[in-house]
Amino acid sequence: MHPTATGAANARSLRPPLTAPDHPEAARGALAASACYLFWGLVPLYWKQLQHVDSWEIVAHRQVWSLGALLLILAATGGLGAVRTLVAAPRSAALTLAAALLLATNWLVYVIGVNSGRVTECSLGYYLVPLVNVLAGRFVLHETLRPVQWLAIGSAAVGVVVLVVDLGGAPWIALLLAGSWGAYSLLRKRSKVAGATALTAETLLLTPLALGWLGWLAANDQGVLGRGSVGDHFLALSMGPVTALPLLLFAYGAQRIRLSTLGLLQYLSPSVQLLLGIVVYGEPFTTGRAVSFACIWTGLAVYTADNLLRRRSAG
Repeated sequence: MHPTATGAANARSLRPPLTAPDHPEAARGALAASACYLFWGLVPLYWKQLQHVDSWEIVAHRQVWSLGALLLILAATGGLGAVRTLVAAPRSAALTLAAALLLATNWLVYVIGVNSGRVTECSLGYYLVPLVNVLAGRFVLHETLRPVQWLAIGSAAVGVVVLVVDLGGAPWIALLLAGSWGAYSLLRKRSKVAGATALTAETLLLTPLALGWLGWLAANDQGVLGRGSVGDHFLALSMGPVTALPLLLFAYGAQRIRLSTLGLLQYLSPSVQLLLGIVVYGEPFTTGRAVSFACIWTGLAVYTADNLLRRRSAG
């Protein structure tokens, strides 16, 4: 779903962040960030139009056309040299490849989830991401968690257990989305490379595989290009802008508003997805699912309130 949530780093490299959160540009920043998360929340409407196309092909198209859009962006901002540096060193190239595989996995699982009628479960996955990041901080980065944070994680865990009982099995789409995005975020945090630069390098490394797959489909008279409708061609070729536009909105907004505000706005995306799944696509929202989401929302509310209170006391 999300191209990357690390675009803020790239935004900071293009322009120094504003130090005053009440600066007149903060309103425009909040609007841009809100538009970004709203865009990501509405993306299921886009993927549903390609429901008849194999998910692997969709991700291959996204790799190829995203690379074109991102290269244009970096060419305009003078960032192509940083991409060459990133993929030239063996260690950074290996980390970038690992991140690329995680991101491609996230994209693939998301498309499969949306096009198999599990939009609500996809929204659950992205609600879980902040709490997965907290767990990664504890067990991978060895950060100390406060009791309130453990309470938030425990509430979310209860929600997942309730959903397992309701579904009769694990919500694999949600867990894979949260896990792959959490692991991807962890790698991005460790690399400390600007967001758009990292995303371009990641896309670049997997594009040969994507081109090979699309070429194989074409050689075997399969795939959208050359065989699909005009609408199919338009949707396939527009995957570059669909990936790049929210990245630019995110970068613009992230440099102009507080991180705490950005953290609150991120919940807009899965909330819109949840509404789409229930209202637009008529996916079932049983009592068990309602209880599960309530537990997870409680955990997020506790986690967010704790962060806001600590920032206020520190500031």
